[in-house]
Amino acid sequence: MALMHRGVALAAGRMPKIRSSRVHAALDYAVAGTFLLAGAIFWKRSRRAALGALLCGGATGAVSLLTDYAGERRKPISYSLHGQIDTGLVAMTAAIPRLLNIEDDREAKFFSRQALAKTAITAMTDFDQSSDRTSGRRTDEEEPLGI
Repeated sequence: MALMHRGVALAAGRMPKIRSSRVHAALDYAVAGTFLLAGAIFWKRSRRAALGALLCGGATGAVSLLTDYAGERRKPISYSLHGQIDTGLVAMTAAIPRLLNIEDDREAKFFSRQALAKTAITAMTDFDQSSDRTSGRRTDEEEPLGI
């Protein structure tokens, strides 16, 4: 499956980039909603798969809610940092079947497909463009960490 993820990332990296942070936000919320719906559907069949889907949906939704898609610096996660977090969420989604010991269950395919979809979305998004839209503001490289 790792080879397939690399292939999708490579192919999506050569496709036109998603320039609109609103489009990316809508796709993120759709992915989060899909995870949450799957969690409800899986609940009777496989509690482990349901909990994994709810975890992934909650994490994706939380990151989306905390992301400053507009570049106004009103939310704690910048759009470029969101791209880095998305990569981690893809890895978590792909690892859930093994972590929850559901690799041989049919629900495991759902997580693989979601990871592939999120890989494509992340690879096709230009996360660096949002810092250019805000006039007179420092880019993420110039901003102190604030920790």
